Formats: sequence, C-alpha cells, structure tokens
Amino acid sequence: MSTRLTEEQKVVHFLNRTSFGPTREEVQKVNRLGIPAYLEEQLHPERISDSLVEEKLAGLKTMRLSSRELIELYPLPRQQAGQQEMMGQQQMQGPRTVILELQQARLLRSVYSQRQLYEIMVDFWSNHFNVFSAKGADRWLTTAYDRDTIRPHALGRFKDLLLATAQSPAMLFYLDNWLSASPNAVVARLAPNNPRRGLNENYARELMELHTLGVEGGYTQKDVQEVARCFTGWTIRQPRSEGTFHFEPRIHDTGEKLVLGNRIPPGGGMEDGLRVIDLLSRHASTARFVSLKLARRFVADDPPPSLVNKAAEAFSNSAGDIPTVLRTLFDSPEFFSPAAYQGKVKKPLEFVASALRTTGADVQLSHQLLRYLGRMGEPLFLAQPPTGYPDVGASWTSPDMLLTRMNFATDLIANRIPGSRVKLDALGDKDAFARLIAPDALSTATRLALAEIEGSQAIALLMAAPEFQRR
Repeated sequence: MSTRLTEEQKVVHFLNRTSFGPTREEVQKVNRLGIPAYLEEQLHPERISDSLVEEKLAGLKTMRLSSRELIELYPLPRQQAGQQEMMGQQQMQGPRTVILELQQARLLRSVYSQRQLYEIMVDFWSNHFNVFSAKGADRWLTTAYDRDTIRPHALGRFKDLLLATAQSPAMLFYLDNWLSASPNAVVARLAPNNPRRGLNENYARELMELHTLGVEGGYTQKDVQEVARCFTGWTIRQPRSEGTFHFEPRIHDTGEKLVLGNRIPPGGGMEDGLRVIDLLSRHASTARFVSLKLARRFVADDPPPSLVNKAAEAFSNSAGDIPTVLRTLFDSPEFFSPAAYQGKVKKPLEFVASALRTTGADVQLSHQLLRYLGRMGEPLFLAQPPTGYPDVGASWTSPDMLLTRMNFATDLIANRIPGSRVKLDALGDKDAFARLIAPDALSTATRLALAEIEGSQAIALLMAAPEFQRR
C-alpha cells in the first residue's frame, strides 16, 4: 500500500473503526459533512434521532422492566413432576428469555442505530466492565446494568462510569462484593449459614487490575485488601427479589485504611469506597491503562506507545472525559496510517453486524443470528471471566472460527438465516461492493478468485475474504 491513504480509503477506514461497518448511506454522509463534523455529531448521540431502533426494540418487553419486575415476571422454571405443561410455559418466560432479549437488543442496535460510535462505546465498556449474565441473580440484573449503568455513561466521564459500575447490583453480585463484610461485624457472624463470612477481595482485585490501574499499575496485595475493606457494606438489597444497591453500615469495616499510600481515616462509611473511586479514576496508571485499551480498540492490536501517551495525557488533562480521549485518537496520524488500515480483525459481533449493515439486510428478532455469534465464539453478555472477550486478532482467527464466518456469509447471501433477508437485486455488482468494504485494497488472491464468479456468489466470497474479516 502507498504511504498515504486515499480519501475514499480514509472514509471507509473511519467508518470501520467508529461504527459496526460502513453503509452506502453513511459513506455519502461522511463525504458530505467531512470526517470532523461527522465525528462531532457521533460524539453527541443525544442529538441523533434513533426512531428505527426504537421501533425494532418495541417488541422486547424485558428491556423496559426493572430488575424487581424481571425477577417477579420471569422466575426460574419449576421442576416438580406432573407440571410439564406449566414448566414449558415458564421456561419460555424464565430468565433465559431475559438474556435472549438483551442479546437481541444489542444486535439490533449494532445493525440499525444511527448512534454508531455510541453503540461501539457501549460494547467496549460492557466488555471492559464485564458481567457474566448467566451467574445467579445476574440473569435478571444484567438488563438494568446495560440500560442504567453502562449506556448513560458510555460517552461521559470515566469516573462517573466507574462509580456507576461499583454501585451496580449486577457487578456487586458477579464479583461477590455483596457478600463482603468486615470480619469483626456482628451481623456477619450471626448464623452459621450466613454467606457473609468476612472480607471478599474479588471486586477490589478486578477493580484495580481490570477496571483502572492495570496489572502493572503499581498496586500490591496489601492494596487489594485495603480496597476490599473500603467497599465492605456496598451490597444488594434482596438480590433475588428486589435487586437494588444498598449500603449496609453494620457490615462495613470502619478502621483506618491505607490505599496506594493514601490514608483513609477511621470512622468512615460509604465515603471510604467513594474515596477509592476518586483516587483510582485520577491515577496516572488508570489514564494509561484505559487509553491503551481504547487505542487497541480503535487503532491497532499493539498501538504505538507515543499514541497511548498522548491519549493518556488527554485523559488526565480532561479529568477522564471520554470524548476528549477519542478525539485525540481519531485526530492522530497513527489512526489514518497505512499500517492501521485493515489492521484489526473483526470480533464476531463486528463481523455479523457489519455483514448485515453492508448488505442492507432486513433483520428481525432472530435466534439463528445469535446462535451464529455463539458458534463464532462471542455469545453476547456470556463472557464468563472478568476480562471479557479479547480485542486482539489472534483470538478470533482459528480455522473453526473462520470456517463459521464463511458459512455465515454464504447462508446470509442465500437467505438461509431465519430473521434476516438480503435483497439481492439491491446489492449492486461486485465492484461496487468491493469499493464499499476495501477501496483499492483487494489482494491479488481475492481479485483472482472474484474474476471466476459473478452475482451473489461474488458478494458471499467478498464477505468471506480477509478484506471483509478485517476493519
């Protein structure tokens, strides 16, 4: 490739990184507005009408319900003998339905939302602050986590997002902090079967290692213990019936703590945890770690240290303002460098959503599309480890995963996937489709393969080609 991207390549590259895939309409819009103006519009999603997505989501009842309502209306199915008919009905209405509708909403938003950068950031933060939706009460709590915790803060200040996740019942349950109590608390020792047996360090460890400072952020095991003490009492009021955040002073450790060299005086309550949130959100290691992950998402698997440093400086100078950091990344020469062009392998959600967007497929609520995502290795909201799903190409390029992607492309174009339909006569010819996904950048092997076929088969081949697998 040449030493500079063409203007056409810049537009497609920009949309590949800031959306779930370019469409002809979005390419035209960027050409009309220019990249800077288009970016500013995307950084203010509240100003963008999204009526089509709202129409698509209207049938997903669970997305509008509180955690308490979900727990009441979608209980676990009964297993007693002689109740097969009732059990079947309850299974349809049980917590599996709650997770399924959450997955469907994520896919529909990825395909149809006009607020594409916002949806990219929702996906990014959902993975950064991962919660496994199939763990216990999280089957009902994750819907509110997505709606009320991640989405309102996806393009705000990092500190506000960090605090929201710390107080989220879904996170408190997933990382067991709702069970954490001062070993000296009388309440924690009242009954032999009381789950609150003492200090639980799970959340404190992941808060520093995965959410803020990073594994090399300069904290010690003693810091983990001290942070865990600060968050005792941050719990959930009745996880399987009410499911709301609650601070319980009776199980809080009121002793003095020392976190990263900062003294937290004795006699405190919930403010001990708030002090930790403030300390970690302002820490230089947090600025660097979060900036590294953002640069990895938007620029390269191994982003240049100079770019990470610039983004970290923007993070610190703006008190963690997420749009400011994003502008720094998108305005950098590294972002539009030839090395970055098609330098990232699409995650399964990115691949499926971009295929549906680029082909203009009509997408309805579909179990089959979600099953394909699972077969590709990314069942939505079901990453079990706190690390979430990886964002580097090596994790998504096994032979089985790539074969599944090829099968998906073939099935999509052949209209063999229930819930999606491609209008073949509206796709255009293979040359127009190639310009939309990789202008002036098809490999010799791909061009030779395309020369042998025409029509819908050529479109399917392009979607299975490396140029479409990458963004």
